[in-house]
Amino acid sequence: MRDVRVLLIGGTSNVGKSTVARVVAEKLGFARLSTDGLARHPGRPWRTPEREVPAHVAEHYGSLTVDELMASVLGHYDRLWPRIEELIATRTAEGHGRTGMVLEGSALWPVHAARLQAPRTAAVWLTADDSVIRARVRAAGLYDEATAEEQTLMDQFLARTERYQKLMIEAVDRLGLQRIDAGGGQSAERLAELVLTAAAAQTTAGRLSTGR
Repeated sequence: MRDVRVLLIGGTSNVGKSTVARVVAEKLGFARLSTDGLARHPGRPWRTPEREVPAHVAEHYGSLTVDELMASVLGHYDRLWPRIEELIATRTAEGHGRTGMVLEGSALWPVHAARLQAPRTAAVWLTADDSVIRARVRAAGLYDEATAEEQTLMDQFLARTERYQKLMIEAVDRLGLQRIDAGGGQSAERLAELVLTAAAAQTTAGRLSTGR
């Protein structure tokens, strides 16, 4: 792979970003970070054995329309982007002694990433069919065992997740960036190879040397 110091992996929730990023980071010997760790937006609205749904999260998904949920999360990503840019700039600076970085997260909105001027940076976006995302969320949230109220919150989360992906794909394609289908039953190892191949062919973040 060319001298990439930062590899960005974007995509909607539950598309597999974290899993693929972990494999890629291990292959490269890079650090792995998530944009969720920089400033978290209201998280996933379903219970796990370790976590109850916080009241503010339930209110967020229970009281807002899908349009309002999208406006809220995109506004959050707009506010977060300067911190992401600073992190990328630090990791790609000449003479910087730190290891490279794989940064994954939904906050890597294509419109922002397309404007990056940082050298030695590559970017890809993972996608999957809505049915795949829906199955993953419902399995994680034990949808069939949930109460009607819990199902409503998950349904709202899913509606926002699917809307996000639709808009993200439109932006990726319009801007000539690269995306990879992560929903075809391919292993994380295979998807990591596809990500690395894509990164190796890019001359600027997200774009091939041919302009696609």
